[in-house]
Amino acid sequence: MHNSSRRSFLKHAAAVSVSASLGASLPAYSPVHSGGGDDLRIGLIGCGGRGTGAASQALSTKGSVKLVAMADMFADRLDSAHNALRENEGFKDRIDVKPDQRFTGFDAANQLLASDIDVVLIATPPHFRPGHFEAAVNAGKHIFFEKPVAVDAPGVRRVIAAAEIAKQKKLSVVCGLQRHHEYGYLESMARIHKGDLGKLMFARCAWDMGSLWNFARKEAWSDMEWQLRNWLYFTWLSGDHIVEQHVHNLDVINWAMQGHPLKARGMGGRQVRTDAKFGHIFDHHSVQFEYTGGAQLFSECRQIDGCVNDVSEHVYGADGEWHANGDGFTITGKNAWKFAGEQNDPYQTEHDDLFASIRAGKPINEGRMVAESTMTAIMGRMATYSGKEITWEKALASEEAWGPKKYEFGDLPVDPVPMPGKS
Repeated sequence: MHNSSRRSFLKHAAAVSVSASLGASLPAYSPVHSGGGDDLRIGLIGCGGRGTGAASQALSTKGSVKLVAMADMFADRLDSAHNALRENEGFKDRIDVKPDQRFTGFDAANQLLASDIDVVLIATPPHFRPGHFEAAVNAGKHIFFEKPVAVDAPGVRRVIAAAEIAKQKKLSVVCGLQRHHEYGYLESMARIHKGDLGKLMFARCAWDMGSLWNFARKEAWSDMEWQLRNWLYFTWLSGDHIVEQHVHNLDVINWAMQGHPLKARGMGGRQVRTDAKFGHIFDHHSVQFEYTGGAQLFSECRQIDGCVNDVSEHVYGADGEWHANGDGFTITGKNAWKFAGEQNDPYQTEHDDLFASIRAGKPINEGRMVAESTMTAIMGRMATYSGKEITWEKALASEEAWGPKKYEFGDLPVDPVPMPGKS
């Protein structure tokens, strides 16, 4: 699967993707809701837990909204999400997904994007997001898409290019890096950027936690279905947890540093979560990044039970320190401060901001930002998988593409566990 012949095929045959070719069959672009107050018609692609949550938040925004189309690889996931949303009494007049607007299978996203919707919510496994985002932009839809937005550099480049087209089309694009809509982070970054910490020297961040969900394999499932249903544990689908989850923390440090890192080196492995049911990803990563001016970031992430947990970000400057953790947001030193403002639900606020921008005709576009944060995490994974020092230029230019040559249910061998120094 992940070898030189597959990479060569992808490079020279234009990379078959589940939705890379959607644009040719989609309706021509036409602006939607450039300032009007009518119904905003929503389509959901990816009906897992995060997709269901995103739909719930979209349906909780101000103004008239309606969920009219849903798509997922599997009918049981779509039905489960539809039923869960309908159980909310507040949504009973905001959901109207007719049977012919419920799409399943590998072509589900294509069918949904060809339907009459204004806003699309993309919460598929990360591997599919570049193609789905690109197709949604081609279709002229406003977009919310979850992070990370790719699992490899070719995917990141597609997102960057499509985000620029979205800007030209005046489409609103909001991503799932919800900290950018959390009041405590917003005020923190304003203070850091105006110099309250002085010259930034180094930072550290972590997402250390226990294990996550896993679905036991059923006899009827092919390799492809088993991997799709357990997408967390396969690099081609999730990017590994340094990309899928730790991207949140890395994004915060990029935000503070006002740019992406220049290079990375690190280590990681698969020490505890070694059973075949966990695919082939690592269970821990530790990466050191270097930014412009020499500032260093020490990052770590872990998914192992029975260990100390830590989800936090910290920035250290010549005049003080900033900390974001379970104690809130604080600055110590010359310009001491503690956030005491309004607490908000950033998952809801990001959707409030998206829909408000559409209604006001004032598009916002977070595409490039989330692409660069995703690439930061991918660069970290490249460093831990290879054991090499990886530069931003080398990482972003990489032709290493993760994924099968074609999308069909059947045999799909699992890639070997990466071995630093050899991979």
